[in-house]
Amino acid sequence: MAILNSLISWRLKKRFHQIELFLKYPHEVQQECFNSLLLKAKDTEWGKRYRFNEIVSYEEYKNRVPLQDYNSIKKDIFRTQLGEKNLMWPTDIKWFAKSSGTTEDKSKFIPVSEDSLFDCHYKGGKDMLSIFCNWFPDTEVFTGKTIMMGGSSQINPHSKGGSWTGDLSAILISNLPFWVTRQQAPSKDIILMGDWEEKIEKMADKVVGENITSISGVPSWTQVLFDKVLSKTNSKSLHDVWPNLELYMHGGVDLSPFKKRFSAIAPQLKYLETYNASEGFFGIQYEKNVSDFLLMLDYGVFYEFISKGEWDKDIPNVISLDDVVLNEQYAIVINTNAGLWRYQLGDVVEFTSINPYRIKLAGRTKHHINAFGEELMIGNALEAINTACAKTSAVLNEWTAAPFFFKQEGCGAHEWVIEFEKEPKDIAYFINVLDNTLKGLNSDYEAKRFKDMVLGMPIVRVVAKDTFYKWFKSKDKLGGQNKVPKLNNDRKYIEDVLKFSE
Repeated sequence: MAILNSLISWRLKKRFHQIELFLKYPHEVQQECFNSLLLKAKDTEWGKRYRFNEIVSYEEYKNRVPLQDYNSIKKDIFRTQLGEKNLMWPTDIKWFAKSSGTTEDKSKFIPVSEDSLFDCHYKGGKDMLSIFCNWFPDTEVFTGKTIMMGGSSQINPHSKGGSWTGDLSAILISNLPFWVTRQQAPSKDIILMGDWEEKIEKMADKVVGENITSISGVPSWTQVLFDKVLSKTNSKSLHDVWPNLELYMHGGVDLSPFKKRFSAIAPQLKYLETYNASEGFFGIQYEKNVSDFLLMLDYGVFYEFISKGEWDKDIPNVISLDDVVLNEQYAIVINTNAGLWRYQLGDVVEFTSINPYRIKLAGRTKHHINAFGEELMIGNALEAINTACAKTSAVLNEWTAAPFFFKQEGCGAHEWVIEFEKEPKDIAYFINVLDNTLKGLNSDYEAKRFKDMVLGMPIVRVVAKDTFYKWFKSKDKLGGQNKVPKLNNDRKYIEDVLKFSE
């Protein structure tokens, strides 16, 4: 195993020469990506619609192809799910990553092509380890096994030709080569189970006797597994169970609410953060203890950006990587090797460096809460709270919501501070309707609420009438342009309102 560890480490370090290439020539690499995407897709339905074969410059491309979001392309995605070919991308699309997000639907289904699977997602996974090996040349992370906190997948009910839908993690795990799955613990059939409670139980039973050296997954479910393992082994430290545990790879959810607990039970653990999504793998933490991401430019993704001042315009000015500047917030637009063209991701980034291009996440173009991987969007929240009011004859004035983190075990809930004009007669029923409506609207929220394992019931704090008005007045922010922030990923606003209401 020591020889294998050395060989894998050496091989991964060689990738750094390619990373250094796009660090040195970022614009040339992105131009090559742009040309390659258009060339490969020129004979697709989209390629013919917008005459990709005639486009010779980025300016011509952005003037010809309109900006897209999920709602504008979901009909073509559904056609692809039904088995139609060559619509947005020339190769077969057999996988669709199921995700909640900035959409009016309960779930969105993001196409995952073979190109994006291997040249984007898997390449990102290898580069994570390449960077880690560069940080720690003497690492022994490959002498043991890795735990991957995967989701589940299902046969696509709309398909006539055999395709699947599921969490991106399930898609990735299902297609891993055998030499990678040999290093997984537990077996794939357990990792991909749909019942999370049974899955965690079986995972814990299987991994306690393994030599685990690395773990990857969202913090919320990883925390549940950690606690289950410690309980089964009657241990206080994960290093008592896995003495060679070295690396935790994570992304998608803020680690900070869980970091204190993780540090207490695994003080020697090293962390590597990524920026990836169902739509693609975009960034990797490049320096130890620095929470920004190197923008990965050779994964078959051509990037565009919309500055904050343009977001609300009918026809915003969109720029390429060439024109971005520091200290400006940008909404990301992507063009990918899975056939997403000028797709507005919904993420907001800010460049911390332009030599090389490094970014930090600055939020979403729409209000959301994603503290536990639930991706609760403002549209879901508005519909749920309005439904709860309608069913309890309540009348709403103002509200705000944020994550609430219980002190024990890293789980939490959503805390809602609500000012009613007319309070519901039964607040418990109001909360129940709110919760059930959110489950029906958002599959990620529904999954995290499963048996209270990650998210508990919503917590509702009712405040007196005029609380929000007086709160704004105390900050000299009365006026039409000042609005109550509805959903927040941190507790800054909600703590301030609660303190003021006292």
